[in-house]
Amino acid sequence: MRVHVRGGGIVGLACAAELLDRGHDVVVVDPTPGCGASAVAAGMLSPGGEAWHGEPDVHRLGVASARLWPAYAARLAVPLHACGTLLVGHDAGDGQEVDRQVQVLAGLGVAVDVLPPGAARDLEPGLGRTSRALLLHDAAVDPRAVVAALLDRLGDRVRAREPDATPDAVVVATGARLPQPWTSLVRGVRGEVVRLRTSDGPRHVVRGWVAGEPVYLVPRAGGEVVVGATVEEHDAAPVPTAGGVLRLLRAARVLLPALDRAELLACEARDRPATRDHLPLVGPTHDPRTWLAAGHFRHGVLLAPLTARMLADALEGAAPDPAVDPRRLLPTPDGGVTCA
Repeated sequence: MRVHVRGGGIVGLACAAELLDRGHDVVVVDPTPGCGASAVAAGMLSPGGEAWHGEPDVHRLGVASARLWPAYAARLAVPLHACGTLLVGHDAGDGQEVDRQVQVLAGLGVAVDVLPPGAARDLEPGLGRTSRALLLHDAAVDPRAVVAALLDRLGDRVRAREPDATPDAVVVATGARLPQPWTSLVRGVRGEVVRLRTSDGPRHVVRGWVAGEPVYLVPRAGGEVVVGATVEEHDAAPVPTAGGVLRLLRAARVLLPALDRAELLACEARDRPATRDHLPLVGPTHDPRTWLAAGHFRHGVLLAPLTARMLADALEGAAPDPAVDPRRLLPTPDGGVTCA
């Protein structure tokens, strides 16, 4: 088929590359590919760290996609950071947040390594005081490197404007801003990140709570550390704020005191594309020529390879996974909703 993919973030590019690998004639339409949420995402491939009450399908999909990432990264020649994630609480109240995460994972049938006192610092000597910690055996990836590899794979198939030729199918993968008539399906939720450079960065991904404030520290090559991420519902443009950056830096310095000497590289913000049930939209609409690959909220990088497979399968005639079928949130022709 001739397919136009509108949107050149990590999800749109992954879908386009998958379709190209399957022999379809693909064009990606985006004047600034890779400059949306993919440009600032931390790249944690951690379904356990993102698990939460009442969201079993989010976890199920995350686990399935995490299993694809080692081979996917190898095909793209992109390194994975596979040292695992330390999930920590600073004080006693923060330790309760860690315990709640253990309970959530236990409810999903996932056993985790709860660390005895002092063990977290043995694994991560630069940690400050922690009251509770557990180790998740997951990975992380640099989304900017993934986007660059996908752009290289697609080459001149990435265009700033829509080609004149009429496609057989259009895949809408425009992140937090969908065109009509699908605009209301996704809303923007601002996330802020701070990029630092230090010679004393963490060995692991460190996620935790400091006085109730959630924060994560993700190490990169060359001493870079990504600190994030605030979560704010808003209607304005996504810009970094003094309050958001202050909260992130304050919490990060408590978890890893050596960051006090780190070089400040950038403060950035983007909108995460959220649906009302926090599940993505992957599959057909009521328009037989239009398909969606959007609404991934905090999980776009993690779910990119699985989304690409599911989208391509659906375009080729497979039934979409009901949990992500866009029609679950779309009005039916008689004015109802496919499913609540």
